[in-house]
Amino acid sequence: MISRRHLIASAIGTLAAAPLVARAGDPSAPVSKDATRQLAFYHTHTGENISLAYFEGGQYQPDALAELNHFMRDWRTGAVHDIAPGLLDQLYALQTKVETPGAFNIICGYRSPATNEMLHERSDGVAKHSLHMEGRAMDLSLPGKDLAHLHAAAVSLRAGGVGYYPASDFIHMDTGGVRYWS
Repeated sequence: MISRRHLIASAIGTLAAAPLVARAGDPSAPVSKDATRQLAFYHTHTGENISLAYFEGGQYQPDALAELNHFMRDWRTGAVHDIAPGLLDQLYALQTKVETPGAFNIICGYRSPATNEMLHERSDGVAKHSLHMEGRAMDLSLPGKDLAHLHAAAVSLRAGGVGYYPASDFIHMDTGGVRYWS
C-alpha cells in the first residue's frame, strides 16, 4: 500500500524533473516536449552496457524503460524494480548540462530492501530508508568529466538530492526533496 506521503513525494519528484530538460544547456532554447532523450550506461559491477532512447515522440518508451529497469537491477540479488522516469530525466539534463555524451558509470541503481539493510548495517553512509529501494536514486560518475564539476552541475539543476563522494569517486542523485551533502 502506498502512503499519501510517498505518493506526494513521488509526484513532486517527477514534476520537478520535467522542466529540467528545457533548462539544461542553453536555457533560452527550450527543448521540444517531443525531443528524443537518449542515455547510455556502463554498470561497474556487472560489466554490462546499454544505450537507448527512453523518451521519443512525446512519450516514455515502455520497452526501453523495461530494459533500463533490468539493467539497473540490484546486482547482488538480481531483484528488478521500476526506475523513476523523472530520475532518467535528471540524468539527461545533467548530461546535456556538462556537454559530455558518454556513458554514465553506474555504481548503484535499484537496491533491494535486503541489500540496503546489509549495507546500512556496515556503513553510516547508507540511509535506512534509501530512495534506491524505490528506484528513485542512482550512484554514478561520468568518465572524462571531473567529479567535482559533475557534482556542481548536478547541484545547479536544483532537482532532488545530490550527494558528493569523492573518496569513492561517485555522486548520488535522487528524485527526493532538493538537498545536498558530502
